[in-house]
Amino acid sequence: MALDPTLLSILACPQDKGPLLLVDDKLLYNPRLKRAYPIEDGIPVLLVDEARDVTDSEHEDYVARGTAAGDA
Repeated sequence: MALDPTLLSILACPQDKGPLLLVDDKLLYNPRLKRAYPIEDGIPVLLVDEARDVTDSEHEDYVARGTAAGDA
């Protein structure tokens, strides 16, 4: 299920309030903090406690595959 483009254009990281990358409609990623937020049943879970830290190799992969959330 694809996320609504209007919703994506206003989403921001709850921790640093910066923009997020959308990766394969499965997660939103903050490359500055290396934190990934899940998307569950088409709903972004933008809770700091639900985010997970990513490895350096995941970071490179997410940055390469991700699109700016407002550009999706």
